[in-house]
Amino acid sequence: MHAQIKNTGKLPPGGSATALTDGRTRAQREELLGWALVLPSVAIILALILYPVLYNIYLSFYQVNLSGASRFVGFLNHREVLGDREFWNALLTTIIYVAFSTVGATLLGLGTALVMNEKFPLRGLVRSLILLPYVAPVISVVFSWQFFFDPVNGIFMDIFYDKLGWFSQRINLIGSPATAVWVAIIFSIWKNFPFAYLMILSRLQAIDQNLYEAAEIDGAAGRHKFLYITLPEVYFVVNAIILLRVIWNFNKFEEVYLLTSNVKVLSVYTYLKAFTGAMDLGQGATLAVLQFILLIGFILFYVKRVIKW
Repeated sequence: MHAQIKNTGKLPPGGSATALTDGRTRAQREELLGWALVLPSVAIILALILYPVLYNIYLSFYQVNLSGASRFVGFLNHREVLGDREFWNALLTTIIYVAFSTVGATLLGLGTALVMNEKFPLRGLVRSLILLPYVAPVISVVFSWQFFFDPVNGIFMDIFYDKLGWFSQRINLIGSPATAVWVAIIFSIWKNFPFAYLMILSRLQAIDQNLYEAAEIDGAAGRHKFLYITLPEVYFVVNAIILLRVIWNFNKFEEVYLLTSNVKVLSVYTYLKAFTGAMDLGQGATLAVLQFILLIGFILFYVKRVIKW
């Protein structure tokens, strides 16, 4: 048969242009090639993400010490964590931190993007400078903020206590848990709003300007153009930014931990529980599992109910 094909250049009856000598079609070979190409990425994901998650779930059912010895305790770690008032305080602090920092960064990014979308002199330079907080090393800006809020030599107290007299005495805003969380929120907004600004600005520049021109012809005011053209156009981008910022802020550790030791969000509380003091790795793993469950629950709710994918 192969000789016949070679000599005549024609396919045998019922043959296919994609038929191959090994019995596989071209589509099957392409499918195998696709699996071969994605297999390294799948292996890396399984090794770096799935395995730690599963191992963490495993550790949450054991009492573990640094020597490597472990003892199965079932749901004891979960009961102790859920019965610990510090866990609920950390959860409340996390909700406050995530909610205000996410909304604040998104709104500030939206407002900045609307301004930067207009034409004015040196717009390119200003657009670049706005990105500095986001790209600056976190360790350097954290130390700058600590100096800014220092109760003795800080610029904040020098302005609002010495010059304006807004406070009756010098106070350490970072040193008090009641105020430190708000300083951490303001820091997070300032540090991360450029991400929202950049994403929203990119979407604003892609909006068809004919929509605005048609609205002007119909006599629409500026607020109407914003409500009925701009907002619908950036709706998906804004919601995607909110989802990403919630995920990142919920897991945020380095910014909060370096800025102040008086804000115990869940990530910081988990670190302190697992690697300081009693160094209870089992309860630390339990806290990480609970965070994972809470975050997955929020993602599913937000995607289905808000974004409506």
